[in-house]
Amino acid sequence: MFNTFRELQYYSYNRARNYFRDNYIQLVKLENFLSKQVFQLIQNYIIQIKEDYNEASYLYPFWQNYPPEERGRQPIGDQYPWIEVGEHSLGGKLYRLLSLSFNIRDIGLPAGSDIRVVLSSDKIYQITEGFTNSCWLFVDIKSVGPRDDWNHAVMSHNQISGSGRWDSLLSGITNDVIIACGKRSSHPFYCSIPPIYVLSDGTVVPVVIIILKPVYDMLSLEFDVSDGGQPLSRISCATVPNGLLLCERPNYLSEFPELFFPGKDDKTKNPRKKRCRVSFEILKQIEYWRFREILVS
Repeated sequence: MFNTFRELQYYSYNRARNYFRDNYIQLVKLENFLSKQVFQLIQNYIIQIKEDYNEASYLYPFWQNYPPEERGRQPIGDQYPWIEVGEHSLGGKLYRLLSLSFNIRDIGLPAGSDIRVVLSSDKIYQITEGFTNSCWLFVDIKSVGPRDDWNHAVMSHNQISGSGRWDSLLSGITNDVIIACGKRSSHPFYCSIPPIYVLSDGTVVPVVIIILKPVYDMLSLEFDVSDGGQPLSRISCATVPNGLLLCERPNYLSEFPELFFPGKDDKTKNPRKKRCRVSFEILKQIEYWRFREILVS
């Protein structure tokens, strides 16, 4: 099975890569379209999202003796990791809501983002001027509290797409190394996601990567009360450019080299698996719609 469609995929992929490199504006338009779709869905259903997200705090008696494992190097102990709260109350809901506007396929993939769905629609067909009607939407959900609410998101090598070179039939796809540029230090970042996939039936699916960051309050910090809770405060929505846009045309990394900067891994981490941070401020500089926020009243 590994090589049954290799030749078809090889020629179809390089044709698609050349097409989107030459017509990169279509990738930008596709990302803008998906960003607006996701943002609008969250806005339309924000009350339901808020209620379901906050239910985790009301359910405290049911899990207080079995709390989620604390994360970070030196946790204080008064904050509960809310990662799965965001993944289920927002991620699960988003999946269902997208099915209202798109045909969805749950294509298997061994690594990637929290949510990975192949979307198909007539609108995608129009944006790509008939080249394909599908894309692969990758969504990462990063729930954070007031202590780690920074203007960036930490991403792994399995969550960013790269240049995606496929030079020979047997070689498979490789990405050029990206340099995560910091003010004091830099390190190579080995992203592992190609910019485009070609399914076994020949369907071309360019990758669109969106980060959703639910931000929660800590009532124990805001009010002098014995009761607490971690209610939803706002949701940030960031759209990371496809690897072809980053590395080929228009080559955003040449103009914005600090879009990616060093992550929070120490020097003992395998260099090929080191994470990087994605700057929300620079995403806004690239295109204003690449970073937006929804406040929860």
